[in-house]
Amino acid sequence: MSCKLNLRERHSARSSQIAPISPEYREDEDPSAQRKTVAGQVRDCLTSDFGVLHHEVKSKTENQLRREICRIGRWMYARGYVVASEGNLSIRLNEGQILVTPAGACKGRLALDDLLITDLNGDVVSGAGRPSSEIQMHLLYYHSRPDVRAICHAHPPTATGFAAAGRALEEAVLPEVVVCVGNIPLAPYATPGTWELCASLDPLIPAHDAILLENHGVVTCGQDLATAYQRMELVEQYALVMLTAELLGGPHLLSRAEVRKLIAARQRYGVSSTAGGFDLLKTSESRGNRGKLTQHHSRKEPALKDHAGVMNEEGVSKFGG
Repeated sequence: MSCKLNLRERHSARSSQIAPISPEYREDEDPSAQRKTVAGQVRDCLTSDFGVLHHEVKSKTENQLRREICRIGRWMYARGYVVASEGNLSIRLNEGQILVTPAGACKGRLALDDLLITDLNGDVVSGAGRPSSEIQMHLLYYHSRPDVRAICHAHPPTATGFAAAGRALEEAVLPEVVVCVGNIPLAPYATPGTWELCASLDPLIPAHDAILLENHGVVTCGQDLATAYQRMELVEQYALVMLTAELLGGPHLLSRAEVRKLIAARQRYGVSSTAGGFDLLKTSESRGNRGKLTQHHSRKEPALKDHAGVMNEEGVSKFGG
């Protein structure tokens, strides 16, 4: 109960800061057109607008937003990010309401009328049935981050494998991940659909756009559902690359100087989010052997920080995010 009261207090204090409704999203896009190889993602991220994460903000009707949720639900299902009734999606409609997927529904077979509108206490104001069992997690994001307009929660297998192994994705390896997502921390396990899960996520949400949920899955957010979903894709692709690199002897990490350049490029490339958790990114200075990661990291191995500056002796960068 106390957690719920805190959420209401946050909303009251921040409601005047709510961002505009989601940007326009093309109706003719499909999963095959959106899928990118690692090389393609790197190339896009080093061009003028960092590809998929740069959008022109335009208002959308409720019907358009319903179609967007149904479409992205099909994409998640087609890619194997969710099976059966797993996962959930939501979009902030206005200062006091969200559009959310219902409990128990397959995300690959959603109809427009299946979606529910709730207030920011989770009470249904339009639609039949119950909202997703993870509704409190969505509300926590909307109360905590006025810039967030959409949430995507799924169980992509490789990233969820890292979560099940207690492994955060906190190494500076791929430029597009550093720029578009930043550090991807691991939230300690808590029972799905409970206030305990909110308590686990609460300290991480302000500084991160993508979070692994231990023994559970992944949650991403964005200024629109397209961005939240594509961050989910990027997390899964990053996890697959990391797994492959470890099978080949371990990834070589970017240096702190290279990470600084990428962070400085975020605004130039149109990445508007100020989150990223860059203070916890592991760089090549973190380990020997030419920057090769030689041991596993989990939430049980916190990064060392100094009191003064940008980097301590273990190579943990201290960028503002």
